[in-house]
Amino acid sequence: MLGICRGRRKFLAASLTLLCIPAITWLYLFAGSFEDGKPVSLSPLESQPHSPRYSAPGQRERESLEVRVREVEEENRALRRQLSLAQGRAPAHRRGNHSKTYSMEEGTGDSENLRAGIVAGNSSECGQQPVVEKCETIHVAIVCAGYNASRDVVTLVKSVLFHRRNPLHFHLIADSIAEQILATLFQTWMVPAVRVDFYNADELKSEVSWIPNKHYSGIYGLMKLVLTKTLPANLERVIVLDTDITFATDIAELWAVFHKFKGQQVLGLVENQSDWYLGNLWKNHRPWPALGRGYNTGVILLLLDKLRKMKWEQMWRLTAERELMGMLSTSLADQDIFNAVIKQNPFLVYQLPCFWNVQLSDHTRSEQCYRDVSDLKVIHWNSPKKLRVKNKHVEFFRNLYLTFLEYDGNLLRRELFGCPSEADVNSENLQKQLSELDEDDLCYEFRRERFTVHRTHLYFLHYEYEPAADNTDVTLVAQLSMDRLQMLEAICKHWEGPISLALYLSDAEAQQFLRYAQGSEVLMSRHNVAYHIVYKEGQFYPVNLLRNVAMKHVGTPYMFLSDIDFLPMYGLYEYLRKSVIQLDLANSKKAMIVPAFETLRYRLSFPKSKAELLSMLDMGTLFTFRYHVWTKGHAPTNFAKWRTATTPYRVEWEADFEPYVVVRRDCPEYDRRFVGFGWNKVAHIMELDAQEYEFTVLPNAYMIHMPHAPSFDITKFRSNKQYRVCLKTLKEEFQQDMSRRYGFAALKYLTAENNS
Repeated sequence: MLGICRGRRKFLAASLTLLCIPAITWLYLFAGSFEDGKPVSLSPLESQPHSPRYSAPGQRERESLEVRVREVEEENRALRRQLSLAQGRAPAHRRGNHSKTYSMEEGTGDSENLRAGIVAGNSSECGQQPVVEKCETIHVAIVCAGYNASRDVVTLVKSVLFHRRNPLHFHLIADSIAEQILATLFQTWMVPAVRVDFYNADELKSEVSWIPNKHYSGIYGLMKLVLTKTLPANLERVIVLDTDITFATDIAELWAVFHKFKGQQVLGLVENQSDWYLGNLWKNHRPWPALGRGYNTGVILLLLDKLRKMKWEQMWRLTAERELMGMLSTSLADQDIFNAVIKQNPFLVYQLPCFWNVQLSDHTRSEQCYRDVSDLKVIHWNSPKKLRVKNKHVEFFRNLYLTFLEYDGNLLRRELFGCPSEADVNSENLQKQLSELDEDDLCYEFRRERFTVHRTHLYFLHYEYEPAADNTDVTLVAQLSMDRLQMLEAICKHWEGPISLALYLSDAEAQQFLRYAQGSEVLMSRHNVAYHIVYKEGQFYPVNLLRNVAMKHVGTPYMFLSDIDFLPMYGLYEYLRKSVIQLDLANSKKAMIVPAFETLRYRLSFPKSKAELLSMLDMGTLFTFRYHVWTKGHAPTNFAKWRTATTPYRVEWEADFEPYVVVRRDCPEYDRRFVGFGWNKVAHIMELDAQEYEFTVLPNAYMIHMPHAPSFDITKFRSNKQYRVCLKTLKEEFQQDMSRRYGFAALKYLTAENNS
């Protein structure tokens, strides 16, 4: 109602102005046209140059008045046009309070103004503004391939989600690596009113592989050319973005620009902001043909339906074939071909204001696109140097990028009120499970953690490993948080085989880890270490969820279930592979136990053999693990027998047994109800025993626990009585579940617990 009232007041004021201005003007002129009580003629035909009445000063005054009259009449005509537009728009504006989101500000598309560096369209225009429906879905297409590009996409998506007010549909043209990473990420992110579809980029390679390309994006840098063929036939329009884009405004403003397209305009592009296509960057520089400075394809508005009717596929192919006869290859991937097509068909392009793609490339002229922070809409890091590019205001742009890079993605799980969301089975099941919990239960937070969905980014760094062909390969599995990061290099030096790690980090900590890893020669030299980020949420450390994530993405037949605080003996990887064959793990349910020891010294001369370890054990430099605080945890290993053993030997399960084991990849998962400290490994070993796994101790294997400060969770366990009460309750419930699942065979666990 407030908007309607304001509109009526503005309309009334304008009407009064329209009536009053002519009246006042003509009164003034009429009064001024009398001299000595006689009227003065304003008609030039009646003027008499020789009359004394028309002296030089009087003539100039009269001409001045005539000019003013014409100006006032022109202003009146403009005001009438404005009022007629307002009248025509008034009903739609009233509807807008119910069905529209807001008016979009946009540029004029005036090529000359943009080339002159004039920022246009950041303030409201007098004319009618295009609008985007409140619940209209905005479609965004992104080509993404590989591990690094997947990280970049996350930052781009965060910047879009931060500002958005509309439902979003992402169309991701991805290779198998990016699809695995991003499918898991979006599935666990659970952002309302966001849909994601994947299109197999590897299947599209044949469409563009015939085009030689020198650009660092490789073959994937050409795939925007085939979007009309790749995206659904019923999709009419889409915004296409590079992965190195950061949004500083609502993407709906860009979507609204589609309403400005006229005639045969089917491509919305920003002019290139360097002199690349002018061919004067260096001697003998010969770029592809382009219209003027050419256009940058980091941000594209595509009218897909019209492009298909124009036979875009045939158009770009013919152009590329012809130009490649002289150019031999593309330098800027799809951008060269888009520009060659536009050079021949300039009517295809609608030129976007340059703030929709502020290009931070080498030799950029982007500073002409903005005068103030409010002018910025989209930042494009289109230099291979990325954040290290030289620019007058790069520090500001870098901080904007880092804001989204380290922004807590969980905060972007906000609802779009008033917009119906598509039914999400996972979300509905989660809400149902949570609704069944009793919020007055003192252990409610423990029970709730079991159902918490943690955002997960798989393969945060490049991973490349092919398991050994003999099917004996073993992956070390562990989980950690930021305070154990210093253990990574040491573990990599002790274990040369593949490693699967789940890291529990915040968004900001994930970037700290990235910088740490990229600065480490040891970690960067290893491509067989998979780092899976599980983002922080809630008050507990989800230790068993982390283990499950790391286990789920093991690519070898066997896995060594370890902890990050342990250093395996030198050569353990090869020893375990031989033991797999010796004990026929492929055809039997066995859990091979690696005996665990510990030291209280931060600096340890690591034993290189079992004999050296036994010597250190006798001298008191080493101890059997937790012998002084939790003997039951590893006592069944029978360390006395291990001292002299030369062949593997079998041991029986006992209450609270929690050894570190090597098992087949298909072993049961850890139970998620156990979080923080206490019973997380014990429950898993109990389940292995219930499934009739045979525990076999390896005679020449060992691992050593390194000292560290107590974790936050063990401190809570020791100091918080309610924590211990809830842990005891969860243990009892787990044992009851075991009895239900395994029947009579599981009764021994209840008996053992009562006797312990």
